[in-house]
Amino acid sequence: MGPHLDQFAAAGAEARRAMLRGIVAGGALEDPAWRAAFEAVPRHLFVPYYYVTGTRGPERLWCEDPDPARRAQWLHGAYADGALATRIRDGELVSSSSQPSLMARMLEELDIRDGHTVLEIGAGTGYNAALLAHRLGDDAVTTMDLDPEITESARNHLSAAGYHPAVITGDGARGCPERGPYDRIIVTCTLPSVPQAWLAQCRPQARILAPFATGLILLRVCPSPHGPYAEGRFLHTPAYFVPLRGAPPVRHPHTGGVPRRVAENELFRFLQTLTGTTLDPREALSLWQREKRPERERFGITLRDGRQWAWLDDPEGPYAWPLIAG
Repeated sequence: MGPHLDQFAAAGAEARRAMLRGIVAGGALEDPAWRAAFEAVPRHLFVPYYYVTGTRGPERLWCEDPDPARRAQWLHGAYADGALATRIRDGELVSSSSQPSLMARMLEELDIRDGHTVLEIGAGTGYNAALLAHRLGDDAVTTMDLDPEITESARNHLSAAGYHPAVITGDGARGCPERGPYDRIIVTCTLPSVPQAWLAQCRPQARILAPFATGLILLRVCPSPHGPYAEGRFLHTPAYFVPLRGAPPVRHPHTGGVPRRVAENELFRFLQTLTGTTLDPREALSLWQREKRPERERFGITLRDGRQWAWLDDPEGPYAWPLIAG
């Protein structure tokens, strides 16, 4: 479904403008360059089908449904401000198209400038790579995924929309050194740890933005006599993404002995997921109450000298928890 055959071009453009108005009203897309990218890139070309929850499990909506009402439902969903499940395997979600307003906030937090090169880990549908390519040009953008079906699909979607960034099939945890160095790395899957290999592929003062625990960590990469190190804090925004394939599983916290109302609190679960098995539930609860229910932005991560750790308030302070080195 190339641009010249896109029967949904007019309706898609109208729906896209409505989506854009909603994102802007929510406080994102203050940068005119990103606003132009979201206005230009047709999201519906990247989600020719997706899954919604039906009465009997996942139900597919697609652009070629013979029922006009179902096609209209598909197009409406393609421009709703929500995540879309695009690939399910053996009942497990393995790929999705992220919520557009969250994508907008992540792209703006990267502070991308003209001339920057970007590596995206997790190709997904290709939509995020298209936004980056619109902003920076095809040659400046590399997107990669471990799953060849996902990269082939993303490449086809990008071509249909008129974009041709580098789409690489490979282990995102190893990065893509042959296309580096990079000014920015953006990750669209949840990490169990930050891969050390990425630091060597970054230019000085590069930024890495990645989902971690149930938040978004923004790291700055800096040079040192002992090699590059990275440090940064979490953003205020919560974020839930599919895990990085091929990496060790994300550690899920136990909540034994913690009152249910606390165990279900989003910020407490973030603290537990971030600290993993280092704190037992009662220790986590004591810290959480003592520190007056700290928000995500009080936490950070440091990578230095082959080690990495999470911390509260101060990288060298009393509250620090080792992370498994990537």
